[in-house]
Amino acid sequence: MRKNSAKIKNETKAKEYRRKLAIRKKVIGSADKPRLAVTKSNKHLRVQAIDDVASATIFSVQTYGKTKVANNCNAESAKKVGAEVAATLKKSNLSKAVFDRSGKQYTGVIKALADAIRENGIQI
Repeated sequence: MRKNSAKIKNETKAKEYRRKLAIRKKVIGSADKPRLAVTKSNKHLRVQAIDDVASATIFSVQTYGKTKVANNCNAESAKKVGAEVAATLKKSNLSKAVFDRSGKQYTGVIKALADAIRENGIQI
């Protein structure tokens, strides 16, 4: 269920939420071309490969928990996470994916992540 963006008091968060909804209208993942949903916080980074048709998460790579690749959320860690995402996609015989930045601006960590995925042979 969507929030009413007029109720979000923080202007930065409201803009991010509007961007997120605009992106999700256009970006749809499938079994042969999954959606790479990025969740970024100040401490951690998580990427999930999602099949929206089946409503299932194919795999997840993050900087915490069981599939921990790096320690924190910076550009170097994003490159490691991107390389791991690309390797996992290649194991699943997938060469294409769609990138969902979840309303975050395409700079810094998000850009480093996307570039690392592309450098390792995945078309996004």
